[in-house]
Amino acid sequence: MFDTTVAFIRKAFDTTAYIPLHEPHFAGNEKQYLNDCIDSTFVSSVGTFVDRFEQQMASYTGAEYAIATVNGTAALHISLLLANVQPGDEVITQPLTFVATCNAISYCHATPVFVDVDSDTMGLSPQALKAFLQTHCVVENFTCKNRTSNKVIRACVPMHTFGHPCRIDEIKALCDAYHIALVEDAAESLGSTYKGRHTGTFGMLGAVSFNGNKIITGGGGGCILTNDATLAAKAKHISTTAKVPHQWEYTHDSVGYNYRMPNLNAALLVAQLERLDEYVENKRCLAREYEMFFTKSGMRFVTEPLNSRSNYWLNALILPDKAARDRFLEATNAKGVMTRPVWTLMHKLPMFQEAPCAPLKHATWLESRVVNIPSSVRLP
Repeated sequence: MFDTTVAFIRKAFDTTAYIPLHEPHFAGNEKQYLNDCIDSTFVSSVGTFVDRFEQQMASYTGAEYAIATVNGTAALHISLLLANVQPGDEVITQPLTFVATCNAISYCHATPVFVDVDSDTMGLSPQALKAFLQTHCVVENFTCKNRTSNKVIRACVPMHTFGHPCRIDEIKALCDAYHIALVEDAAESLGSTYKGRHTGTFGMLGAVSFNGNKIITGGGGGCILTNDATLAAKAKHISTTAKVPHQWEYTHDSVGYNYRMPNLNAALLVAQLERLDEYVENKRCLAREYEMFFTKSGMRFVTEPLNSRSNYWLNALILPDKAARDRFLEATNAKGVMTRPVWTLMHKLPMFQEAPCAPLKHATWLESRVVNIPSSVRLP
């Protein structure tokens, strides 16, 4: 069965060479825009490509504002600060995520609280969230408190896993009812929509990543999405070392961060954005091919959830058990087809082992069974 899978993936990518999990695709105006950026001499965090990128990201996602950052983790860190996450607070998130989600929470000296995911979306479960809030939380003076830990729950960070939207509208309704700030981790879901609305635009703020393995990349980079003009201005200010604008003086009015995206990265991203719709459709075509093949092979391919249009950033399979998963990983990687397991659940990592956890039935089940398979854009 695994030999047949390897053969199909090689046919899908039309190559006998090594097949990576997700490689960048540069076939547009990247080189031209990089040359333009170099010729301008504005290669750092000030330049026209940064401005163009922010305008185009806002337009593409439907957000009122987009603020460019050096990477997605920085975008999430700034978003949590703007959501008023304080040292000692708690932030609800999911255990099935990349470590950057919890790292950003830790940068604020807050503690993650792990709530289960849904088995179909692999994102934060609104049912599990509701059960946790009803069991452990109370609202006092428009602030949510965890009665078990006696700490404030300041924010909630759901993640759209592998580009598949979670049930973000239900999560938002719960956050609103309990006066919890909703900050979306949309690092993987650029180009994905839920009920016709782009991910990252449901919450107070959303964070996007443009790391080298994302659907579009600037080699690095991130972005904050928001519809709040005040938050957008604060995000740009504190991500630019909180420097007060002046023709020559260097004055800073608060602790800031050197988190602005360089113009060189933005030049790449402006070119990549020009082809994003094409990339999404190309990846959705690959997903359809995978779905047909794996259905016939008796293996479970992860498809987009109800009411969603996914970018299928990383295609995923669910194997029968951990032993089958491990055999699949060994067989495919041995034959030059890169596959990988899902991340180790966050509450198992040493730095988060003491974090509060709700029951994690679905996350635990998925961790032992999910594998990602090659998902690169296949354009000439």
